[in-house]
Amino acid sequence: MKGAVEPGGPVPTPPVDVMRPRPADALPAQSEPPHDLQYSLKLDGFRALAFVLGDGKTVLQSRSRRNLAPEFPGIAAYLGSRLPPGIVLDGELCAYREGRLSFTDLLRSPAEREREGVPVSYIAFDLLAVPGRDIRGLPLRDRWELLGAALRETGPPLQRVLATRDEPTARDWFRDLRGTGVEGIVAKRLDSVYRAGPTWAWRKIRYADTSDGALLALIGPPDRPKALVVRLSDGHTVTTSPRLTPAQAHEVGALVADRAGPPTVDPEHGPVHRIDPPVRVEVRRREGRRREDVAAFVRVRGEE
Repeated sequence: MKGAVEPGGPVPTPPVDVMRPRPADALPAQSEPPHDLQYSLKLDGFRALAFVLGDGKTVLQSRSRRNLAPEFPGIAAYLGSRLPPGIVLDGELCAYREGRLSFTDLLRSPAEREREGVPVSYIAFDLLAVPGRDIRGLPLRDRWELLGAALRETGPPLQRVLATRDEPTARDWFRDLRGTGVEGIVAKRLDSVYRAGPTWAWRKIRYADTSDGALLALIGPPDRPKALVVRLSDGHTVTTSPRLTPAQAHEVGALVADRAGPPTVDPEHGPVHRIDPPVRVEVRRREGRRREDVAAFVRVRGEE
């Protein structure tokens, strides 16, 4: 299979490109080919490969190849102390506030999270290597069993993602867990090997009324903006509506005000403070005469 890695080679070292699911409009049925799927929760966090190295050191590599370990020292220390050197995990860094996943808290400093009592976990959904052996060429069903064995003696803040092969259970999760911050479901072929890049062997089904965009500018004071100028994924640039709530304005100001430039006039959107570099945000597309021109701010996304 093109791009696949044969099992048994040297243990991978950072950086390593991740395997990425392609989007799907609906949950694939277990009765459809290839007849053998695993359904797992798509969590709202930072995607990170965890490389457990020698001397208790851990690298938490983001999709953009940045080491997130300095931003999550507690997770890095726990993995380095509880797992043997040579383990490589794929998973999600997740923060929790008031019983639900809190993506915004991942963007804050470790000191801020500790001060506010925001716990962070690493939720593993795949295993790329065991000590002395690269296992990316094994099928997911085997990697999943090895992942369970590798984490058997661990506990929070490290755990394996919730997953099932039962389609009705997956549909219940998709219907019921949105309020906890779960983004959707990832359906994976159990015979799939791990290879970098997008793949049809993994499909992600997200809740359909939100999308990501690039925050280009703030309207109003940078520390308490009234609205945002956002470039949507389809290329349209919009001003968010309705006006940001006080809580939203505080959130945006705290996270991006230091990137705001001096006041300037945009020919289409009026007085703004441009953001450099742009920041990823999530917006809700709203129905209207021209749906592409109407979007409501949901939250700052940052880096996944």
